[in-house]
Amino acid sequence: MESPTQVPAVELRISISETDPLIWRQLVLPESATVAELHSAIQCAFDWKNAHLYAVAGHDRYGKKRIITRVAEDDDPPVGAEEAAGVELHELFDSSQPGKSCLEYDYDFGDNWTHEIEVVGRAVVQESRITCTGGAMRGPVEDSGGVYGYANVVRVVGDPKHPEHAAAVEWLELVTQERASKFDARAFDLDSVNGQLNRLAQRLWPGEVTPDEMEFVLGPALWFLKEAELDGFPLTSAGYLKPIVVKRAMTELGWHVVLHGSSSTEYNVAPVRIVREHLQEWKLLRKDKGRLVLTPAGRKLVNKPAMLWHYIADRLASPDGAGLDVVTQLKLHWEVSGSRPPWNLSTQVVQLALNERGLRLMNGADIPIEVARELEQDVHSAFLCLRLWGSEKWGQYERELSDAGIKFLLDVQRRLGEG
Repeated sequence: MESPTQVPAVELRISISETDPLIWRQLVLPESATVAELHSAIQCAFDWKNAHLYAVAGHDRYGKKRIITRVAEDDDPPVGAEEAAGVELHELFDSSQPGKSCLEYDYDFGDNWTHEIEVVGRAVVQESRITCTGGAMRGPVEDSGGVYGYANVVRVVGDPKHPEHAAAVEWLELVTQERASKFDARAFDLDSVNGQLNRLAQRLWPGEVTPDEMEFVLGPALWFLKEAELDGFPLTSAGYLKPIVVKRAMTELGWHVVLHGSSSTEYNVAPVRIVREHLQEWKLLRKDKGRLVLTPAGRKLVNKPAMLWHYIADRLASPDGAGLDVVTQLKLHWEVSGSRPPWNLSTQVVQLALNERGLRLMNGADIPIEVARELEQDVHSAFLCLRLWGSEKWGQYERELSDAGIKFLLDVQRRLGEG
C-alpha cells in the first residue's frame, strides 16, 4: 500500500478578537488551499453555520494590501476586492516567518466576528487533508449579537435566577438544537473538530472515483441486475420476488436485519423490496409475464458500473415533483455536510422547508407533517439502495459517509444544481 502523499502546508493560529477567555483554533492547511477553502475550514473549526458573508483583509506576505471575499456567480467583486476561490494561501502567508499576523477574517457583517490570523510556521500535511492542532473554547453561537452579545447569552443561560434565563434557554436550544443544560462555553473537543475537518476535506477535494468504489457503492443494484441478466426473476402470483430469491439476496448481499413475519416473503423483507421497487422506478427492471426482467437500460448498464453510476446519480438528481426536489436537496446537504438534525426533529425541518418554499396541498393548505414524513422516507429509502456509509450491512449503520459515498452524493448534488 502506498504511503499517503505529504504536501507543503502552513500552520495558522486563528483567534476571535476581544473574546475573553480567548476563543482560538490552530489549523494546518496545504499551501495550495484557496481562501475560499480556508473560509470553509474556519467555519468548520469554530462550528459556524456558513450563514453570512465574509471577507479577508490586510497585507499579504509581500506587504501588498489585499481584500478577498466570496462573490456570487452573477456578481462582480466590489472595487478592489478579489474572488476568494482564486487566491491561494501561499500568496498570503510566509510560513518561514512565525508570529507574523498578516490578515483578518471577518464573518457576519452584522455581528462582526473578527478573527486574527497569525502564522505559526511551516508544516506538512497529508494531501487533501486539513488538521487542527489545538484550540480553546467552543465556537460562539451563530447570530448571538457578536462578542458581547454572546458573552451575555453565556452569562444569562448559566444563571437560573436571571429574569431573562428562560427566554435565553429557549433561544439557545432552538438555534443549537441541543439542551441548554449540556451547553458548555468552555468545551473544546480536538478529536471532534478533526473529524469534522476530515469530512470537510473529503467534500472539498473528493478525488476521482475508483472502479472499486463504484462497485462498492452500486453493490446492491449490481447484484439484482446481474442476477436478472439471463432469464430474470420469477414472481409470485401477487407480484413479489419468490422466497428463494429473497433468501439468496439477503445472504449474498450480507444483509442481516430483524425481519417481521415470514422471513421468506419479500413483503416482510424491507431491504429486498425497497431495492427492487427503486430499480423498477429507475427503469432498470420491469415486470413481464410473471418475471422481473431487465429493461433496455438495465441490459445496457448491467456490466458497465461507471455508466450505471452516472445513470443512478442522474435519476436521484431528477426527482419527480417539487416536493421531492426540495427534500432531495435538503437530505443531500445533511449527508454531505454531516449536519443532520436530531432524528426526532428532521421531519419538522423537512416540513418547514417545504412550506417556506411555498409548496401547498391542492386545497391550499400547508404541507402537513405526514406528507413531509412520507417525502423524507422516499428520498432516504433511495439512498439506502446504495452503500454510502462504508458498510455492507443494510441501512445507515454508520453515521458518517464513506469516501466513496461522499463522492457519489457530491455527484448527485452537482447534477441537481445544474438541472
